[in-house]
Amino acid sequence: MTTQEPREDSEWKGLYRAGGIAALMVSVLMVIDVTFFVVYPQPGTVAGWFALFQSNAIVGIFDFWGWEVPMYVLFVVVFLALCAALRNVSAGRMAIAASLVLLGSGVFLATNNPFSMLSLSRQFAAATTDADRAMFLAAGQTVLTNTNQRLIGGFNTGLFLVSIAGLITSWAMLRSRSFGRRTAYVGIVGFALSLADYVREALAPPAVVALVVILSGAVFLLVWFVLVGMRLRRLG
Repeated sequence: MTTQEPREDSEWKGLYRAGGIAALMVSVLMVIDVTFFVVYPQPGTVAGWFALFQSNAIVGIFDFWGWEVPMYVLFVVVFLALCAALRNVSAGRMAIAASLVLLGSGVFLATNNPFSMLSLSRQFAAATTDADRAMFLAAGQTVLTNTNQRLIGGFNTGLFLVSIAGLITSWAMLRSRSFGRRTAYVGIVGFALSLADYVREALAPPAVVALVVILSGAVFLLVWFVLVGMRLRRLG
């Protein structure tokens, strides 16, 4: 059953415009993020990270998921705008979705700090004894472990919560004429693949399976944010 929302009050138009711009910015950051990882592959060890930060701090910051820091801030704006746009369709679901995004973004921003690794790399470079260097390597390993977990833990708890929120929101869009079924189905598939990647990681399948799941999910989410951004801007 499709529900026609009543005409939106003008007081929401500013939030819609902000959400639309934020969604389009997220899509741009997603492309930059993936491209950056391809051009600058992430090191596999703490020593490798320290070497990268010492040779090029800017590349190190962005390679350490730095592009995703503004992305998670923008998630909040996008989902608050969607919560307002879909409040007459499914207020309860959108309240849950918005809460999950706020919590997930907070978890990410609290646990993913490339500047901590930058500081440790500089202290490691300035260390004069093997004991000091070993101490900074251990501290770097702790930071890396906290931020590099793909399963439920570390900053990816934030991604997990945002993916659930996206799935709930896309499901709510099925009853909305403002967004349409195409946007809804693209979001359902994209966020479902994002959640499936956690299962994929736990089962440790062949690399080709991992590549298909990750790339497919990224493409669907990229399209979803573009569609959402364009629609929110029209609502504004």
